[in-house]
Amino acid sequence: MVFSSLLFLFYFLPIVLVAYYLAPKAWRNPLLFFVSLFFYAWGEPVYVLLMLFTTAAGWAAGLLLRRWEKDRVKARAALILASAVNLALLGFFKYGGLVLESVAALSGRPPTAWTLPLPLGISFYTFQTMSYVIDVYRGQAPTQPNFLSFGAYVALFPQLIAGPIVRYNTIAEQLIRRRENLALLGRGAGLFVVGLAKKVLLANNIGLFWDQIRALPAGEMTWLAAWSGIIGFGLQLYFDFSGYSDMAVGLGRMFGFYFEPNFQYPYISRSVTEFWRRWHISLGTWFREYLYIPLGGSRGGQAQTLRNLLIVWAATGLWHGASWNYLFWGLYYFLFLAGEKSLWGRWLARKPGWLGHAYTLLVVMTGWTLFVFEDTGDLLRFAGALVGLAPAGLDPSGLGAASLGAAGLGGAISLANDTILYALSSFGGVLLAAILAATPLPAALWARLTAKWPKQSACLRPALLLFGLLLSVAYLVDSSYNPFLYFRF
Repeated sequence: MVFSSLLFLFYFLPIVLVAYYLAPKAWRNPLLFFVSLFFYAWGEPVYVLLMLFTTAAGWAAGLLLRRWEKDRVKARAALILASAVNLALLGFFKYGGLVLESVAALSGRPPTAWTLPLPLGISFYTFQTMSYVIDVYRGQAPTQPNFLSFGAYVALFPQLIAGPIVRYNTIAEQLIRRRENLALLGRGAGLFVVGLAKKVLLANNIGLFWDQIRALPAGEMTWLAAWSGIIGFGLQLYFDFSGYSDMAVGLGRMFGFYFEPNFQYPYISRSVTEFWRRWHISLGTWFREYLYIPLGGSRGGQAQTLRNLLIVWAATGLWHGASWNYLFWGLYYFLFLAGEKSLWGRWLARKPGWLGHAYTLLVVMTGWTLFVFEDTGDLLRFAGALVGLAPAGLDPSGLGAASLGAAGLGGAISLANDTILYALSSFGGVLLAAILAATPLPAALWARLTAKWPKQSACLRPALLLFGLLLSVAYLVDSSYNPFLYFRF
């Protein structure tokens, strides 16, 4: 069950909201725990037992840490054991197939088929459980003695499947006491609708555009098609994940929880370092707090800092998926982040903003090719098209040599040209809207409007939200295309 589904919008969410607000305060955490288990079991009925085991192990580790808080040897042992259990489960289910495939390739044997599906959300809820144990060990969060309340934190359905990654110390107090009222419910609903519109109206439509470009035969892929396609994928991924994150933040607000925003207009960044402060903020914060800083951060010399960056970005790449391209993607970003820290970062900061912005977009969009293609052959062919080395070369019309040879000098327009012209004419409007929506411009215009006409804008806001909801529902009713990219991460 995903947020952008009619089942969730018209059945699950309304029933849960009514039950939650009718329930006494003391029953609300248990209610959230059980409805979250139902939400998860709808798509993963078997793996709900795995999540329950992870939850129980983390909760038990917290109790042991409280009992042994004055015995640092035993407390450290409990921390190591709990972390090892979480990492072992994550490693087995997420990377078991990659390990078998790699061993088979090195030994020259046929690869062993890996038939275990990846448990939904395992990358998120294992990190959340680990953050609880680490925070308690550090003395940065209290132990949660109530298993049902702790279960509500781990399994909380608004952020269970795809984040944001909520660290325990940020909501420990909210699990005990939080405010729920109609005003917060309304604000949360507004955030949810904005996220739903980003996901359904922008990401899904741009995804159709990217699918058409990606389906072009290698011999028909021009540099124009490749660049427009990868820009489309970058926009699709952003609105897909940021839209889902906005829906999660809005749902959390509806139930009295405050989650930090997970994206802050990353495509306006003027450096790769800034981009990663704005993209998937909760993941970057988790790795900084629980891996980079414990390794020593930037407190040592340059060599130690670069080593720590290398470890963090290798882990970040592999966190996204059990395929070598994700590791290469993480190492790709390590090179640019290390370069900005050690070599050209200060020089870039002194240059005009447009130069830093162009550089960042070039790095990020090129990097998405490593992210989207798991097959090495497909990756190399597409990367070649980006630099004009594909058979169709730099011919912006799509009339590559193969097409001209087959059709003659007076031949018809090639398949690539047909596809790119059709795709741009069909999706040009939504691409332009997405580019504008990826900047702070709409928010700035809305802020000016509310400052100049506060009464009128107060009436206009609910009307716009209702219109966005109706459009999104109409799309869901009429279309079967509703992918969610971050399910596999």
